[in-house]
Amino acid sequence: MANEIIKDLGFHHIALRCKDIEKSLKMYSALGLKEKARWGEGEKLIVMLGIGDGGIIEFFADGGEKYAEEGKWQHFAMTTADVEGAYEKALTAGFTSLTPPKTVPLESVPEKMSIKVAFVKGPDGEQVEFFCQV
Repeated sequence: MANEIIKDLGFHHIALRCKDIEKSLKMYSALGLKEKARWGEGEKLIVMLGIGDGGIIEFFADGGEKYAEEGKWQHFAMTTADVEGAYEKALTAGFTSLTPPKTVPLESVPEKMSIKVAFVKGPDGEQVEFFCQV
């Protein structure tokens, strides 16, 4: 049983606690994410934005100063065929550049592959990766 895959198990959402939820919602909406649900108010406000492929980012208004400047997660990646375009759109929306678009050949197994990636930093220190296997 330990090695069996749970039926219908899949990724639904990742959650982020925000210092300024309205700023975060504005910046992520500029990337094309659409509001799926909203409830609560003030520091209890929670908003879910759809990424477009079924995945969701859930934003919590109670981030305050509780968390490290490095963000609340290592990073999360959004897949796109246009890494450069997504990176430029993110910079225009107010994200900070961490790694401009680049192609990285990987010494991966069982097959070698190359990826194109770019990283930006969001308003709460979170790292966002734009990812494409090439």
